Amino acid sequence: MKNTFPATLWVFREIGVLCCFLLMFMNATSALSSTSADIESHNISTFSIVACDSATGELGVAVASRFFAVGSVVPWAKANVGAVATQSFANTSFGWRGLELLEQGATPDEAVAILTRNDDNPSRRQLGIVSADGKSATYTGADCMAWAGGRSGPNYAVQGNILAGEAVVLEMEKAFLQTQGTLADRLYAALIAGEQAGGDARGKQSAALLVVKEKAGYAGYTDRAIDIRVDDHPEPFKELGRLLNFAQMNYAWNDAWTLFMKKEYSRALPHIERAASIAPDNAEVWYDLAVIRLAAGDSKGAIAALAKAVKRNDKLKKQAVTDKDLAALRDSQEFQQLVKD
Repeated sequence: MKNTFPATLWVFREIGVLCCFLLMFMNATSALSSTSADIESHNISTFSIVACDSATGELGVAVASRFFAVGSVVPWAKANVGAVATQSFANTSFGWRGLELLEQGATPDEAVAILTRNDDNPSRRQLGIVSADGKSATYTGADCMAWAGGRSGPNYAVQGNILAGEAVVLEMEKAFLQTQGTLADRLYAALIAGEQAGGDARGKQSAALLVVKEKAGYAGYTDRAIDIRVDDHPEPFKELGRLLNFAQMNYAWNDAWTLFMKKEYSRALPHIERAASIAPDNAEVWYDLAVIRLAAGDSKGAIAALAKAVKRNDKLKKQAVTDKDLAALRDSQEFQQLVKD
């Protein structure tokens, strides 16, 4: 009986030590798991395309990822200079620094070499660069997470990491080269093709599309012709497509109004006609079509456009009555009939 109590204490002590070791192991495992999750969360696993259209002078980037707000990190572009996509543990300075190097005369290949040579973790980086003259380069570090790689050719570079497979970039390249239409149309087609080929192996969350052209932004003050983002959405590709339709309309509308303000009415007309064809239910586009048609000497066409505008939004009647841009129509019976309450 004398040894029972000490033996019991010894057992309790050993159990306590074992529990301490078990707790330490669990904490270490949890920390390791958290570290892995944190690393993955900072890895911009994505697929992207950078491209230019030498006929229009447009440069652009399209990107998609299972990552929140990928458009805030990956795409960079500057009119008459180039476009850059920086991803996979992205060094975001590659964006503006890459554009600076292109502006200083470096080729895309030279820019990639300079950026990665001076980087602290080049084996984890991925980027694509295209210059305004159509030269391009794509780079994938040896330690990017599989599948990772890229393709490039005149006027484009495609790249991605943590993809379903190489087919993603192959199909993106094929879609870009075979699609007709604007640069934005071709960039979007490449994204859709990449997604249909498996896309980001982890799933989908965000997407973005950027197109720049000299003085193509609002009223000609900036170069951002199209700048749309889907930061968090269950169907980011569908949502990006919906926004792109608005963006293409707005791009044409802005071109038209910029030329109208310069009194270049004949040059403005095809742009506003295109805007109306893209968005036939937009009353304000039809209203501005009426204004520009009138300025270009087509009063009959202006009345027809105004009729469609007020049919879609009768609040525009009041604006039309006092609008100096429509003053030449005020005495016509057709105009009076349209704006009557």
